[in-house]
Amino acid sequence: MKYVVSLVLGILAGVLILLAVLYYNPLTARNTLSPLSVSDNEIITFRYSAVAADALVFTNDGESQIKPNPPKVLQLWEPTVRLTNSMVTILRDSRNNPAAIGIKISSESEKTNIVDGNVIVDSVWHIYVPGRGSLFVEQQENYWGYVREIVIPAYWSSGDSWRGNWTGNITSGPGALGTARVVGGSGVFLGLVTDGVESLRAEAYSVDAGPVAMDAELTIELPRIEATLTPDP
Repeated sequence: MKYVVSLVLGILAGVLILLAVLYYNPLTARNTLSPLSVSDNEIITFRYSAVAADALVFTNDGESQIKPNPPKVLQLWEPTVRLTNSMVTILRDSRNNPAAIGIKISSESEKTNIVDGNVIVDSVWHIYVPGRGSLFVEQQENYWGYVREIVIPAYWSSGDSWRGNWTGNITSGPGALGTARVVGGSGVFLGLVTDGVESLRAEAYSVDAGPVAMDAELTIELPRIEATLTPDP
């Protein structure tokens, strides 16, 4: 019997050590500096609330932690899209004025590997700027920093929640510098091929409902066209 107890304790100790290594691994630290922050090109920024209840429409399989909004919206329960979220939201400029409407579709990726600090989501944006044109954004997102610093502490908390001030880039590709691929679809953006980065700023998270207070920012570099939106200073 004592050998069984020793074996069980050894396994538990090994699991705890592995979890500690994964959690505290310095090689998987979050990225706080945007690759576009050192660019000499013009930058435009779209901001939006990353809380599902604030979106015009948010839907998923209907069984996930974050609930669809509005509640009676059609759900993505078919096998091919069951791991997908879809959102329609108002995008605001740097002065907090409505600037565009964005449709974002996100799916869990097979590239997720916790050992390497990768919690990967593949996403695409279709952004329409009234009177200006449209943009398409393709990106790979890594949520490991978000999971490690917000989600896990929330589950550890006696109140099943997290409060604080966390900011981090989530874009990790497909660009070589960890940027998203942005392509102009129409209007003044037609022919544009450039980079983008998306980041999150979180203040509150609930185990029951997911993000409670969280904003997102999508930054796009404009290397070859004159900006027709109010750029950031």
